[in-house]
Amino acid sequence: MPNQQPICLIVDDEPDTCWALEHVLRKQGLRTRRALSAEHALREVQQRPYTLTLLDAKLPDMDGLELARRIRAIDPGILIIVVSGYFYQDAPSIQEAQASQLIQDFVAKPFQHEEITRAIRKALAAQADGRGEP
Repeated sequence: MPNQQPICLIVDDEPDTCWALEHVLRKQGLRTRRALSAEHALREVQQRPYTLTLLDAKLPDMDGLELARRIRAIDPGILIIVVSGYFYQDAPSIQEAQASQLIQDFVAKPFQHEEITRAIRKALAAQADGRGEP
């Protein structure tokens, strides 16, 4: 049923990136909403439940990992995947965020559609198995 489809919040200050991510997610059957700032993202998470969020690491109004902590405080069960051209997979802050389960995965920009799809499937599968819950 359409109302049971996972819904994803895309948080990026670049509208073109939001559009590309929306395209990838909708092809996977996911519903999407977008937020172009951290403040907008926090309002969204307070107003409705999201299954996951794709989160830019560098936003004009807040650092992405700080935003991830604030989102997690509002909704401890939300899955968070960082999508960034600023950090890399082996960056200590990303490694620490994954080890502490603040974030479930990381995808570097520019990304391939398959990378986003794989990260989302992996996070959703781990959550369904009880392994990916924060």
